[in-house]
Amino acid sequence: MRKLALSLTVLAFLVGSTFNLHAGSLAGVTLPDTQQLGGKTLVLNGMGIRTKFMVKVYVAGLYLEQKSSDANAIIKADTPKQIVMKFVHGASKSQMTDAFDEGFRNNSPDAVKTMKAQIDQLLNALDAVKTGDEMVFTYVPGTGSSLAINGQNKVTIADPAFGPVLFSVWLGPKPPNEGLKKGMLGQ
Repeated sequence: MRKLALSLTVLAFLVGSTFNLHAGSLAGVTLPDTQQLGGKTLVLNGMGIRTKFMVKVYVAGLYLEQKSSDANAIIKADTPKQIVMKFVHGASKSQMTDAFDEGFRNNSPDAVKTMKAQIDQLLNALDAVKTGDEMVFTYVPGTGSSLAINGQNKVTIADPAFGPVLFSVWLGPKPPNEGLKKGMLGQ
């Protein structure tokens, strides 16, 4: 009986260790290598860290059907994609909305006018975050773009044109910081 228990313990350790080897890790945040989304498997493309005034704010992982380092192709692709943000520093609702508003203005200035209603929907759904919180932005063709905070769906924006606008916040020409974009692109 003892040998069986010991064998099962060793097996559980080995299986657990194997799973840990297949995950991405950055600044103490670990993300799984894959995510299931709408019956498809997305792979972790890369991870980056958002800093503001030298403070680490969050670690973000980009999940795609196939790895890519082409930001424009990722933004434009009408395929499932997901960004998982794990916060390593808290931020108020106002800080969150200001950061996203700036991201939209910097990367999709035309959309700020033409998609004001959709951008406002997203900004209104944002909440204050604390260390350890998770935000997940998901785009699924035919469904739209959604935001979940700590596993709770906050908003889904059905307009397919909003997906590229949303993902341009991180992958556009003026990301929150260059290291974040490069990391998410696996560079």
